[in-house]
Amino acid sequence: MTDYFTLLQEPRRPWLEAEALKRKFLTLSAHAHPDRVHQASPGEKETAQRDYAELNAAYQCLLDPKERLRHFLELESGSKPKQVERVPQELMDRFMEVSRLCREANALVAEKNVIASPLLKVELFERNQSCIDQLTALQRRVQGWNEEAMNEVRGIDERWTNAERGIDGDQRGEILIRLEELYRLLSYFARWGSQIQERMVQLSL
Repeated sequence: MTDYFTLLQEPRRPWLEAEALKRKFLTLSAHAHPDRVHQASPGEKETAQRDYAELNAAYQCLLDPKERLRHFLELESGSKPKQVERVPQELMDRFMEVSRLCREANALVAEKNVIASPLLKVELFERNQSCIDQLTALQRRVQGWNEEAMNEVRGIDERWTNAERGIDGDQRGEILIRLEELYRLLSYFARWGSQIQERMVQLSL
């Protein structure tokens, strides 16, 4: 597996600042861009293109907090974070709320597709707008939950970088376990955010 942190000359850590990462990528990509070898042999051009594509993939991965955390965990533990199919108990109430509102939105979309009566359309419009408002409020809450999780990653990042000077096996293991839990939380929040956004778009059509 390619170490994207090494490729972008960044320390391997759970959190990176987006602006600093962008500056590093622009500097490295300027030197690695395939246009710089336009007079080279076909083999050299192919190598330059491959190197540039890998550099871009590294940047896209490390720029996304969830994907960066996944890559970090893979490198540190030697395997991908486990995918848990069942929603954790602490997320069950939030999951049920998202599911309920998405089902209501689905029902409204289906209803809109078959209604022809102008009177019923007016009544449906009000319900439609109410559902969009509820989805918008829920989307903000999901974003808030996501931000809370990322703030915890930032805090753990400080512990990780400080502890790297003298971290013991137990501390390291505890940190990696919590980071894997946070990765799963971010995965849930990203999925819920996409589901909510999709319903909002459908209701707005």
